[in-house]
Amino acid sequence: MFTIKGKGLVTLTGLTIGGLAILLMWAGNPKNMGLCIACFLRDIAGALGLHSAAPVQYVRPEIIGIVLGAFAAALATGSYRAMGGSSALTRFALGFIGMIGFLVFLGCPLRMLLRMSAGDLNAWLALPGFAAGIAVGVWFINRGFTLGKATRQNNAHGYVFPAMMVTLLALLVVNFPLLRASAEGPGSMHAPLLLSLGAGLLAGVLAQRARFCLVGPIRDLIMFRDPYLMFGMAGLFLAALAGNLIIGNFNLGFAGQPIAHSDGLWNFLGMALAGLCFTLVAGCPLRQLVSASEGNTDSAVTILGVLVGAAFAHNFGLAASPAGASVNGQYAVVAGLILTLGIGFALSGARALAKGRVTESA
Repeated sequence: MFTIKGKGLVTLTGLTIGGLAILLMWAGNPKNMGLCIACFLRDIAGALGLHSAAPVQYVRPEIIGIVLGAFAAALATGSYRAMGGSSALTRFALGFIGMIGFLVFLGCPLRMLLRMSAGDLNAWLALPGFAAGIAVGVWFINRGFTLGKATRQNNAHGYVFPAMMVTLLALLVVNFPLLRASAEGPGSMHAPLLLSLGAGLLAGVLAQRARFCLVGPIRDLIMFRDPYLMFGMAGLFLAALAGNLIIGNFNLGFAGQPIAHSDGLWNFLGMALAGLCFTLVAGCPLRQLVSASEGNTDSAVTILGVLVGAAFAHNFGLAASPAGASVNGQYAVVAGLILTLGIGFALSGARALAKGRVTESA
């Protein structure tokens, strides 16, 4: 039986996710935001009433589909395994802080690639910031940074996160009156429910099987000189570039880009902060969703941190807008960098100190 593995599978996953993002955008999702994990989690936080920013409130079926698709794939292939108990509070904090970086840039690494493929030069400026943040994270890892070792748990613990998504889908389908939905703005722009859910399911299955991630390619290239995951990143970009050219959505430049701003410094620093945070938690938001679906309750806690971070960012004016990064957002990015660097030093220095004591006693 013919199967696709290795570079072929990760490349196919990238091509498929890039193509799905363009399809969803063509079918109604916001321009240059066909599939953005950070933005869509932010919209879900708004739909649940965690923030009051009316233009960004909607239960995004794509997120639900990714989780359920990855969960089904993990069960079907025997790779589901409930694990957890590894620095949950620190992971929550890193997800929270990293989300602020994403919302100052206005997008996760997946949306960064989608914006790049549509000619948004602001996203091209954010890419080196993202890489710089990952590089600093790798430096901490090489110094011995660790969030500890997760332990095996009862499988039922891992079922909670997918069950939450099933519940959210049910509330969306019955049009539960307490869910909020934007009447205008990005939250009001969405593809049909079944298409969005189906796209998410397919993306979740492929991402689970390929272990797809958008932090991993740069991290592995720096740490191991291993370009394996880069094939997925390149596939996503090329599929999205071709799609944008076909539907006439390519617009090269800095100004006038959809749901974006041209403040280069804060695009760079926002993604640097996010890159650092998500390197320390070992995976981009998409990878965290998939990992949580495979039974990793620590990843589920990271996603909860992202949701709360999104709510905090919009409730306190930290998120950027097309006018640029707010003053509050700028302060938050600087504070986030200081806090995350502190976490990095604290959780790598302790191990280095322990090694030194062992050497001295020997």
